[in-house]
Amino acid sequence: MPDKHAYLALSASARWLACPPSAQKNAEVPDQQSEYAELGTEAHSLCEFQVKKAAGQKARNPRNKLAHYDAEMQRCADEYTAFVTEQAEEIRRNCGDPTILVEQRLDLSAYVPESFGTADCIIAADGTSAVIDYKHGEGVEVSADHNTQLMCYGLGMCLLFDGIYDIDTVRMCIFQPRKDNVSIFEMPREDMFRWAEEVLKPAAQLAWRGEGEYRAGPHCRFCKIRNVCRKRAEYNLELARYDFAMPDTLEDEEIEAILDRSAELASWVSDVQAYALQEALRGKKWKGHKLVAGRSTRKYTDEKAVAEAVSGAGFDPYERKLKGITAMTSMLGKQKFEELLDGFVDKPPGRPTLVPDTDRRPELNVSTAQEDFDD
Repeated sequence: MPDKHAYLALSASARWLACPPSAQKNAEVPDQQSEYAELGTEAHSLCEFQVKKAAGQKARNPRNKLAHYDAEMQRCADEYTAFVTEQAEEIRRNCGDPTILVEQRLDLSAYVPESFGTADCIIAADGTSAVIDYKHGEGVEVSADHNTQLMCYGLGMCLLFDGIYDIDTVRMCIFQPRKDNVSIFEMPREDMFRWAEEVLKPAAQLAWRGEGEYRAGPHCRFCKIRNVCRKRAEYNLELARYDFAMPDTLEDEEIEAILDRSAELASWVSDVQAYALQEALRGKKWKGHKLVAGRSTRKYTDEKAVAEAVSGAGFDPYERKLKGITAMTSMLGKQKFEELLDGFVDKPPGRPTLVPDTDRRPELNVSTAQEDFDD
C-alpha cells in the first residue's frame, strides 16, 4: 500500500476532485523527474530568493547552484518579483501591515486528510489577501479562474491567519511569464469556505478511501495511468459512433461534438501509442504490429575533424546565421533588444485556428482573417 501522504497533493487537486479513485492509483506509480520539472524547480528557487530579497527578508542566492540558469530564467524571476511587489503595494494601500510569506507551508488537514501545500507567495491582510503561484512552464496556459490548487492555498491562508486579519476576499494569481500569461481571479471568503465544505471535503474523503467513480476529462492530462485508464478509453471511443464520413454528411451538432473532443481524443491516442511503444521495447508483442527502426538522420562523428578536413581542402566549413528573436533577446536582454531593434521586428498574423470559446485570444473577423493571412 503506498504512502497516503502522496494521495492528495494539492497540485493534483483538479484531478482527484473530478476523479477521486485516481488518487490511490497515481500514488502507486513512482514519480519520474523530468528535465522540465528540474527547470521549474530551479526557476522557483530563484524567484523565492528575489521576492524575499525585495521584501527585506534573509535569503541565500542560489544562482551558482542552478544548472539551468540563463538570461531567460533571470528575466522571468525579475518580472515575477515586480508582479509580487505590485500586488503587495496595492494591498498595502488598504492595510498598512500586510504579511508577505514566500514558500509558505499551509495546513489543509481540516478539509483534506493529512494534507498540506506550499504556496509560492501569500500576502495576508485585512480585506483582500493574495495567493500568487509562479508557473515556469510554456506548454499549457494555466488559468486562475476557479483553480482548485489556488483555492486550496487560499483556504489554507485564511485558516493560518484566522484571528489575525479580517480577510473578506482572496485574490488568486497565476504568473506564467514564458506564456505571457497573468491570470487573476477573486473569490469571497464565504464562497471559498462553502466550496471547501460542500465540494472539497467530500471528494477528499472519497479519494482518501480510494472510493468514488472514475471520470474522464481535461484533468486526465497529468494522470499517471492515463495511458491505460478504461474510463478515459470509453470517454474517447464514444466518438467511434460517428462513421467519420465527409463533413457535409454530418449535422452541425455532430461536428461540434467532435470538435469539442478532438484535442482530448488526439492526446489520448498519442498517450496510448507512447505506452504501447514502451511496452514493445520491454519485449511485449502486440498483435498486428511489430517494432522496427525508425527513420535515421546522418551526423558527423567528429565535428572538429570534419572542419579541419574541409578547411584543408580550401573550403569554408561554417555558415553564418542571424540569431533568432528569442536567442537575440536572451543575449541582449529585453530592454536592450527593444532599444536597438524595435523598428526591425514584425509580427505577421498567425494562421487562423479553430479553438474553444474559453481561449483568451480575441475572435477574428471572418471577412478579413483569410485576406490578412494571405497578405
